[in-house]
Amino acid sequence: MSALPAETVRERLLRAAAELFYDEGLTATGIDAITQRAGVAKQSLYNNFASKADLVAAYIEARHAEWLGLYGAREVQVAAQDNAGKILAVFDAYGDHAAFAYARGFRGCGLLNAAAELPAGHEGRAAVRRHKEEVDAILTSHLARLLPDQPEEVKVLTAHLSFLLEGAMVRAGLEGSGARVQEARAIAQALLQGRSHDI
Repeated sequence: MSALPAETVRERLLRAAAELFYDEGLTATGIDAITQRAGVAKQSLYNNFASKADLVAAYIEARHAEWLGLYGAREVQVAAQDNAGKILAVFDAYGDHAAFAYARGFRGCGLLNAAAELPAGHEGRAAVRRHKEEVDAILTSHLARLLPDQPEEVKVLTAHLSFLLEGAMVRAGLEGSGARVQEARAIAQALLQGRSHDI
């Protein structure tokens, strides 16, 4: 049986940066802190990332990929035709993110936290927006199957669920607990049950 491959220097740097960016913030985290946490020389960072901005961009991509993995794991637990269940799996995946053992506690959505530190027009903010739109697209795709031939209703309900989800994450981050996400899930479930009765 072969051993698992060792973590690459790039992976160690990205993991260290992700931990520090989430716990301390982008601006407060310096290159020295990242390389020290990763246990590598400073030059190793520049051998793998063109700049701190490049590392921030990689963090944003990795953070979203991590959430997609959580969502994928939740989605496969739901029956193929259960579109309402797949929508609720979005809320469950956010709840899973909130339940991680963060060193300094749960501080809300890492993507929104990062975007809040970046200036208007920054590519990182655009990347966060794209990722949030991808979550909206997941909601829309399942709503479209749940409410066929009702495109306007799908559009409105997607917006409602998205605002509910993001608002819950903001409050959860402020309170340091995923309880608000669970409350939002219950509200979403009630909304979906009300719509399914109209089909």
